[in-house]
Amino acid sequence: MSSLVQHHSLSPHRERITLLALGAVQFTHILDFMIMMPLGGQLMTVFNITPAQFTHLVASYGLAAAISGFAGGFVLDRFDRKRSLLTLYTGFGIATLACALAPTHHALLIARLVAGAFGGLAGSMVTAMVGDVIPPERRGRAMALVAAAFPLASVLGVPAGLVLAGRFGWHAPFFLLAACAAVNLVLASIALPPIRTAVHDHQPIRQMREILSHRIHLRAFAVGAVLVMAGGLVIPFIAPSFIANVGLDETVQLPITYLVGGIATAVTTPIVGWLSDRMDRLRLLAIMSGGAILVVFFITRLGPASVATASIMMALFMITMSGRFAPAMTMITNAVDARYRGGFMSVNAALQQAASGGANVLAGIFVTRDPSGHLHGLPVLGYVSVAFFFLTVVLAARLRAAAPHVASPTGVARAPIEIAA
Repeated sequence: MSSLVQHHSLSPHRERITLLALGAVQFTHILDFMIMMPLGGQLMTVFNITPAQFTHLVASYGLAAAISGFAGGFVLDRFDRKRSLLTLYTGFGIATLACALAPTHHALLIARLVAGAFGGLAGSMVTAMVGDVIPPERRGRAMALVAAAFPLASVLGVPAGLVLAGRFGWHAPFFLLAACAAVNLVLASIALPPIRTAVHDHQPIRQMREILSHRIHLRAFAVGAVLVMAGGLVIPFIAPSFIANVGLDETVQLPITYLVGGIATAVTTPIVGWLSDRMDRLRLLAIMSGGAILVVFFITRLGPASVATASIMMALFMITMSGRFAPAMTMITNAVDARYRGGFMSVNAALQQAASGGANVLAGIFVTRDPSGHLHGLPVLGYVSVAFFFLTVVLAARLRAAAPHVASPTGVARAPIEIAA
């Protein structure tokens, strides 16, 4: 494999506009997934469904994204990236509108499956386009900007879902998301560069075989999967534990902790991205993982505390969790040549969605609730999460050993393909 992957040259202004458009697409995709969580009470009442049926609604998005991501690995490199992204994002917007209009639980479930299928593929195209238009020496900052969609969705998802659903009903968040998707679609169609990424003489079976058989690809996939699992084990129980064990009020104090965490992460994410382009990315990943291990150790043992203490812990948690993604995802993106990038990122997204679901299932084995509502087993769950933090760094080291260029902020890239700015 070549030392560095091919990219298309854009002017600095066009780069910024492109990244903002891609970040907006990623933001709505992540927010669509997260906004379901605060709607549980209303949906269970309106549709007269059980908690288990509600978890199916939540899990359906990720499951569909995983399946469609693997299927997309066969065909996405056959089409130009912009065309693929706009088509997939249109399907995502229509499916989100269908969620808002769903008259029954089963109709909503189907709409969530369709939204996940289109949204997951659109998300993988966002990451692929970052690799297409940003040279490796600046790719860390670009990945950090796109990754900032996660903390922003976190800080807006829970409070916005609670406020909108409380005032206008459960339909309102989906109507708002569909409207945002429509605006983003228009802006993306204008802002995204018309780069030519379609692979000529594309052979889907051969392409997938080459993607799945290359040892560097396999090491990158392993990093992506454990990267998600490390945080995915703990994240689902942060909000419930803050309510049950820490004693926060879910209508006011819990949203405050998310707000503080989101603001802190929005501030630190560009800094982490800048560092990712200035130092060895494996070293930065190890540093952020070390910080995450300390935070998880304390947050899984947090007892009754003030909203200020809980907010500080939430901020540290979100900073260290999201800070791991810029160096890790940059290493993963750098591990693949341009001709495979669409299919590779689609498969990687599918594996990450599956890993996230697997982490949720695994976490449920360790955590129990007593008659008073308190959650038990979180410290043990924290130890399991810590093991995955260590494993992420170990697997990233193996990836760097096989392809040293993926972690280096400098290197000799292929000559970029010039396109109009």
